[in-house]
Amino acid sequence: MPKYVTAVLVIGAIYLMLRQCRKPAWWPGRLFLSGMNTSHGPLTAWGLTHVEVKRDFTILDVGCGGGQTVQTLAAAASDGKVYGVDYSPTSVAATRSKNAGAVAAGRVDIREASVSKLPFPDGMFDLVTAVETHYYWPDLVADMREVLRVLKPGGTFVLIAEAYKGGGALEVPTGLVMKVLGGNLLSASEHRELFTQAGYADVALFEEKSKGWICGVGKRPS
Repeated sequence: MPKYVTAVLVIGAIYLMLRQCRKPAWWPGRLFLSGMNTSHGPLTAWGLTHVEVKRDFTILDVGCGGGQTVQTLAAAASDGKVYGVDYSPTSVAATRSKNAGAVAAGRVDIREASVSKLPFPDGMFDLVTAVETHYYWPDLVADMREVLRVLKPGGTFVLIAEAYKGGGALEVPTGLVMKVLGGNLLSASEHRELFTQAGYADVALFEEKSKGWICGVGKRPS
């Protein structure tokens, strides 16, 4: 096989795998989601230390991916209910499978939907989470406002990410991936401005600089 054909095939394979970051699909997507469930665990646990999760909370996880965050939230909100949305059918199927028992019991509800048009009424949720997903939202400010819409007055939105502009060693490789996939890599100050511009109150930013992690928290004004 000519070298240029091999190079094209390799580049194509790399691009297809990178696309799984944005929208997991088919069997490569299922493998990617399984890896995410493991690799995002410490990040998610750290991010959730910055918010309160009460036992009776109604919670939404936006971009539910492989379903590990939904499972974690359902365990914490043992008397409440957890919803998850993702625009990837593969992610929806993976999350339902990961949480099959809780879905059957009516404690977890997973739907295929976009952050830009959440299928829920105004003021439904005590807490909304988004882990490693906002990079790819179509319109960051408008989508943040859509999350704000479904929060109860005084409800909390927590955004958790493992890479951001100015956030350490992963900034350069992640920045390159974002350029390829058309994603957004924001600085800490840009994250704060995003929350404020979208109408959130009591905005707080937390950084774990040794790991390159960032967590943004904001509330719907009451």
